Amino acid sequence: MALQAATSFLPSALSARKERVSRSADIRAQTAAVSSPSVTPASPSGKKTLRKGTAVITGASSGLGLATAKALAETGKWHVIMACRDFLKASRAAKAAGMDKDSFTVVHLDLASLDSVRQFVRNVRQLEMPIDVVVCNAAVYQPTAKEPSYTADGFEMSVGVNHLGHFLLARELLSDLQSSDYPSKRLIIVGSITGNTNTLAGNVPPKANLGDLRGLAGGLNGVGSSVMIDGGEFDGAKAYKDSKVCNMLTMQEFHRRYHEETGVTFASLYPGCIATTGLFREHIPLFRLLFPPFQKYITKGYVSEEEAGKRLAQVVSDPSLTKSGVYWSWNKNSASFENQLSEEASDADKAKKLWEISEKLVGLA
Repeated sequence: MALQAATSFLPSALSARKERVSRSADIRAQTAAVSSPSVTPASPSGKKTLRKGTAVITGASSGLGLATAKALAETGKWHVIMACRDFLKASRAAKAAGMDKDSFTVVHLDLASLDSVRQFVRNVRQLEMPIDVVVCNAAVYQPTAKEPSYTADGFEMSVGVNHLGHFLLARELLSDLQSSDYPSKRLIIVGSITGNTNTLAGNVPPKANLGDLRGLAGGLNGVGSSVMIDGGEFDGAKAYKDSKVCNMLTMQEFHRRYHEETGVTFASLYPGCIATTGLFREHIPLFRLLFPPFQKYITKGYVSEEEAGKRLAQVVSDPSLTKSGVYWSWNKNSASFENQLSEEASDADKAKKLWEISEKLVGLA
């Protein structure tokens, strides 16, 4: 079925989703300001020095997100808004990581609820901090799930959180980024090698494939349509990989639509294989046991959370990485380079259609 025809599923999908939402409990957002970032006053000569930057990082209570927050905070040049589901977990994680209490603010965000995303945006604006960088990092990965789970809005969980939740968040905060006076404002969406079928890892079954987007157009709710983007049978591992293709396509579409108008740099990246990350917590025990040494000693692709965090922090702040529309990777010498995306992950027509369907699903069109 052609991509254009896929949009015909939207009315019934939206109706089915509303029924599911009506049975969902309201999700209340909470926020706590730990501190405000300092602004360096003008020097006696009258020249202003660069103020601290403010970066929003989703999923910053653990793994790559926490490592990135720590790397930025340690420079003394950044204040991090840690956007997390569990307020106490994030606060304790930041303290355990040795982050200075004045270097971060924790604000509640549940990407599995579009209402929570909107509430997060309101709460962040009430802090009256500039928004200079947004990092869409949080992810759900359910490779062993036999049945799909759903967001508060009725979407299959992996795509609902990893793509749709971040899509709405990025769209809502775009105006804040545009109004920033920071020298280099950026929107970064974390990608994955598993969503790129032009790599060895990307060809490990099940392979990412969005098809004609018929499942997404149908609402991913399993009510009269598939929960998978391509309209196929549910597969938890594939749902994650598909969501990563969406992330990379979305970054490129942001670049095409808004870079020249806003001056915002849009980028994606794959920081390396963090084989010990909590992202794999729902995988089978044998996989969790063997995967880290396999990546360390066989593929040589292993990267520690600390190193990966430094790489993402580099994309946030390095003056040499200001090119927009780029998918960044690192070689064995930890040097960054512009990597090539797969044919599907760089399909401009599919990116446009993905954007249009996503707008409707999150209530922006």
